[in-house]
Amino acid sequence: MGNRTINTAQLDRMHSGKGFIAALDQSGGSTPKALAQYGVLESSFTNEEEMYTLVHEMRTRIIKSPAFDSKYILGAILFENTMDRKIDGEWTADYLWDKKHIVPFLKVDKGLADLANGVQLMKPISNLDQLLDRAVERNVFGTKMRSVIKEANATGIQEVVAQQFEVGKQIFAKGLIPIIEPEVDIYSADKEKSEEILKEEIQKQLGLLDKDVKVMLKLSIPTLNDFYKELMSDPHVVRVVALSGGYGQEEANEKLSQNHGLIASFSRALSEGLAVTQSDDVFDTKIAKTIEDIYKASIT
Repeated sequence: MGNRTINTAQLDRMHSGKGFIAALDQSGGSTPKALAQYGVLESSFTNEEEMYTLVHEMRTRIIKSPAFDSKYILGAILFENTMDRKIDGEWTADYLWDKKHIVPFLKVDKGLADLANGVQLMKPISNLDQLLDRAVERNVFGTKMRSVIKEANATGIQEVVAQQFEVGKQIFAKGLIPIIEPEVDIYSADKEKSEEILKEEIQKQLGLLDKDVKVMLKLSIPTLNDFYKELMSDPHVVRVVALSGGYGQEEANEKLSQNHGLIASFSRALSEGLAVTQSDDVFDTKIAKTIEDIYKASIT
């Protein structure tokens, strides 16, 4: 085992707790979009620092909302900039765990490479080692990294899964639990075929892991209900979570509820309908309803 022992209270919570993971990790390119959806226009900031401060205010408001409660939410995925900021004088990850009993994760990928073999691999993560050390220092539990599958191309899908697991092993060696996220594009013409190849490749990679290695999987909601059932019972897999992948909140919840044991890790669907101009009462009521709906769909 790497630099530290994994927090067993957090591991148990992620493995068998009821609830879902809140993805608060839009970064770089998607930040202006996330802010615009929240009603903060690009004219409100003149540089990156101001933009990230506004994003942190939005995320702080979500995290501090009474509705953002461990009764419904198991974990939260943060972006690096959020991990390096504080809420009420505490590092964000510490605030999440100490005050809310919600397990903190960190998004570590640096975005996607260009499309090749029907997939987008992750760009090289140049400073991964230092980033993981900082995550350990900040009491983060695990990480998340995303690639995208656009076509049922066996070579491409094999490359995506191999890359994810290779980086995943490096992350686990530091004492962090990696969330492996090979997203299948929900608009892909051969989504179901992609999922067949993907499941096979994931099973292959799981079979090659050392006995003590643990990972989580974050996958698009499958075309065939309960398609990822076997992955859930694999001894290496802490939990299988689903991304909303561009489905609206209602449709994502509906599809999720058809998949037993699959829990949500939604970002866009979580912040839908929230606005900077809302009073705290309106904001809290809106997010409470969203959280409750995603929770219900996650505990089927």
